[in-house]
Amino acid sequence: MLPRRFRLFVLAVFLLACTMHILTDLLPRLETRSSAGGPGAGAGGGGCPCQHRAPDWVKHTLRILQDFSSSDAAPAANRSGKRLVSEAEPRAPLAAGRPSRLAALLAHPLYQRPGRTLRPPDILFNVNSDIRFNAKAAGPRDWTNEEEGDLPPTSTTSIDSYPNWLKFHIGINRYELYSRHNPAIEALLRDLATQQISSVAMKSGGTQLKLIMTFQNYGQALFKPMKQTREQETPPDFFYFSDYERHNSEIAAFHLDRILDFRRVPPVAGRLVNMTREIRDVTRDKKLWRTFFISPANNICFYGECSYYCSTEHALCGKPDRIEGSLAAFLPDLALAKRKTWRNPWRRSYHKRKRAEWEVDPDYCEEVKQTAPYNSGTRLLDLIDMTVFDFLMGNMDRHHYETFEKFGNDSFIIHLDNGRGFGKHSHDELSILVPLSQCCRIKQSTYLRLQLLAKEEYKLSYLMAESLMQDKLAPILIEPHLQALDRRVRIILRTVRDCVEKEGHTNVVANEMDFKTNLASSDR
Repeated sequence: MLPRRFRLFVLAVFLLACTMHILTDLLPRLETRSSAGGPGAGAGGGGCPCQHRAPDWVKHTLRILQDFSSSDAAPAANRSGKRLVSEAEPRAPLAAGRPSRLAALLAHPLYQRPGRTLRPPDILFNVNSDIRFNAKAAGPRDWTNEEEGDLPPTSTTSIDSYPNWLKFHIGINRYELYSRHNPAIEALLRDLATQQISSVAMKSGGTQLKLIMTFQNYGQALFKPMKQTREQETPPDFFYFSDYERHNSEIAAFHLDRILDFRRVPPVAGRLVNMTREIRDVTRDKKLWRTFFISPANNICFYGECSYYCSTEHALCGKPDRIEGSLAAFLPDLALAKRKTWRNPWRRSYHKRKRAEWEVDPDYCEEVKQTAPYNSGTRLLDLIDMTVFDFLMGNMDRHHYETFEKFGNDSFIIHLDNGRGFGKHSHDELSILVPLSQCCRIKQSTYLRLQLLAKEEYKLSYLMAESLMQDKLAPILIEPHLQALDRRVRIILRTVRDCVEKEGHTNVVANEMDFKTNLASSDR
């Protein structure tokens, strides 16, 4: 009799364990349903409450995931009860009737030069080709909407009916990511800030957490959440490779790149994301879902998985479930447009004690000039453009760069991954300018635009402040960072003047149009 009771007891324990396992596995679905059907909608609307009250047993289960330690990476504004957007006072808006400085800049002859004539080899995608842009076929299944609806437009559809992300893709050419007056870019920025998010997944690799967000129109964007307030500077004892990535740096980089007339940064917009409705409830990534928890302050937090800063001590917390972030439009899928990754010749050592070769050899550039692809075409000049761009932001983390394979070595450099800029407004990192000071070469167009941006009526700080006010998270940069831009423009111009005194104007300032003419002649 006793052995029989013992066997029944063991069987009951086993069945109870199985039941608990099944309930734990179904927890994400149960939580999603309870949030979707809960009473009351928050400011975000749409039938899903922005501030979801989970049952006590759910809260208890979620709290097991964290140790209630204070989060160093959570925005200080969230813990102190301040608003998410920086409290720093922005520059006064334009007075009524006062002309826009940005409009005046774009009307300047330097920004009115006609675009280059594009031949079929200069265009990334030929709209009349047999390539069919199908997001379901190109993207991973977990990143696209599973519902059967209208597929994205194909080559047989009118361009006007294409979604804005696709218009952006088919506008890419050998010289730029988008043309100066492409209306699809402004429309795409609005999409990034407002389109409904249909699914979310963690981006693999990288030192810090990034999310891939897919919209209902099949567009995709890379989301970088807010980790620091706008006022926080990088501590002086931090190495460049251990610094946080800043969402506002990604936003400001896009606007800076456009003001410099490079147009090599994919469109980026700021967005206030509801972590409950727009991340947790739409993700199918269990690893991401399981890192959500409720903080002691009753804020929704999560930390995901990455190499660094992905733990409860560095969790990302909302107020109570809203968090700022940058959304950068995806480039075309690699299956449609392959890209080549290049090691930056002036890459840093990424070591606490070792120094790179360029840091100890003043003639390092002479060796670079003799190495392909820097020994011909505009690649070296394009790299100097990137140097100017990075110095203005204070970005020391440019170890690699990418180009489109279709265009070979005669193509612009894509300015990707700009999250480590605008970290120090009180310090100008002159080592970023070493490629310019060692090579003493710069494009004539870049030099003329920098001279223009140094003038009072076209001062870069005013142009950036006006341009950034268009973003939903404005103000993006605090005043000291804007002032640092003007100071750094003067430093670049002084470096070029020193080169001209040493090498002569014609040996320093290069007319890149001569290179384009030679390229066109060689392709005939």
